[in-house]
Amino acid sequence: MTGPRTGPAYDPAALARRARAQLLPEHYDFIAGGAGEERALRENEDAFARLALLPRVLRGGPGSGTRVTVLGREWPAPLFVSPTAFHRLAHPDGELATARAAAATGTPLVTGMAATTAVADVVAAARARNPEAVVWFQLYLQPEHEVTAELVRRAERAGCSALVVTVDSPVFGSRTRDLRNGFHDLPPGLAAENMRDLPGAAPGGTRDIAMWPAGWDDLRRLRDLTDLPLVLKGVLHPADARTAVEQGVDALLVSNHGGRQLDAAPAAVEALPAVAGAVAGRIPVLVDGGVRRGTDIALALALGAVAAGVGRPVLWALATGGEDGVTELLSTLRADFAQVLALCGGHRPGDLTADQVVARGFPYHRPKGEPAW
Repeated sequence: MTGPRTGPAYDPAALARRARAQLLPEHYDFIAGGAGEERALRENEDAFARLALLPRVLRGGPGSGTRVTVLGREWPAPLFVSPTAFHRLAHPDGELATARAAAATGTPLVTGMAATTAVADVVAAARARNPEAVVWFQLYLQPEHEVTAELVRRAERAGCSALVVTVDSPVFGSRTRDLRNGFHDLPPGLAAENMRDLPGAAPGGTRDIAMWPAGWDDLRRLRDLTDLPLVLKGVLHPADARTAVEQGVDALLVSNHGGRQLDAAPAAVEALPAVAGAVAGRIPVLVDGGVRRGTDIALALALGAVAAGVGRPVLWALATGGEDGVTELLSTLRADFAQVLALCGGHRPGDLTADQVVARGFPYHRPKGEPAW
C-alpha cells in the first residue's frame, strides 16, 4: 500500500554536503562551524534525536491546521527563519533571495544585524513578494547608545515588526574553524551593510559589531527607544527568563547561538522546558538550534515553544538552489510538520503536549498518573 508523498523531500545532511561542494572551504566552515570542540553545535541536533513522540489516536474532530499566533500576528506554521550572518557568502543574491523565499511561503524572517544586505532592502524584497511579510530585525546592543538608537530607527523605518535582541554574546565565542582558516574578514565587495554610516564611522564606512557585557539597564534604555516588541534571544537559564518577563520583554527565543558561543552550553531544546516553565505562558517562547525536520518542530512545541527557527539549512538551500532552494526547504519543513502533527493525533499546533515526549530507549518514564503496564 502506498500513498501520496507528503514527507520530507530532502535529507538535511545531504543538503549540507551539496552546499559544501559549492562553497569555498573557509566560507563553508564559517557557516557550519561552532565554538570550541563544537559539542554544543552537535548537541543541538543530537538532543532532538534522543527524543521520541508518543502519538495520540482516535481523536476525531475537524481537519488539522498549522497556524499559530505570535505577537499578535498569525503565522501559517510555527516556523521562522532564524538570524544568520553573511548570506552573500552562500549566494550572490544573499539576503534578498532569502527574504523573497520566506515571504513567498509566509515564513517570518529574522534578518541579521550582520547581514550583507541592509535591512531596508531586505524588507523591501520581502514585501514586494508578499505585502504582509513578517520581518524582524536582530539587534546586538552596542556600547554607544547612539549607535544602538540609529540601528533601531533603521529597523523601524524599514518596517520591521519586532526587534530580536541577542544577549548571549558578552564576548565573541572562539570559532575553531575560523581560527584555523584565518577567516577574519569578508571578501572584497561584501560588508555588514547594517553597520554602514553609523555614528563614529567614516562617511560611507562600516563599524565592527561590538560584543560587550550589556546589562538589564541597557535593555531598559532600549525599551525607552522604541515601541517595537522586544524578543530576547539567547536565554537558557530560567532565572533570566523570569527576570525578562518582569522587565517587560515581549517574547523569548531559547537559543545557544547555534553552538557558536559557549561550547559547554546545553542544547537549546534541553533548556527549553525549564525556560517555558519559568515563563508560565505569560509571554511567547520560541526556540532555535538544530531544527532540521518537522519532528523537531513538533518536539519543540510539545516542550513549550510556540514556534521553532531554522538557520543553517536555509544557507545550505541558498547555496545549492538560490531563492528556489530556500522556498523548497521552507515549504518542505511546513508540509513535514503538518504530517507529523496529524500523525501525533493533533488538529492544531497547540494540541502537542509534553506528555507526548519521551526519551528513546529504556527505561520508559510514564507520564504522571499513567498506570503501569
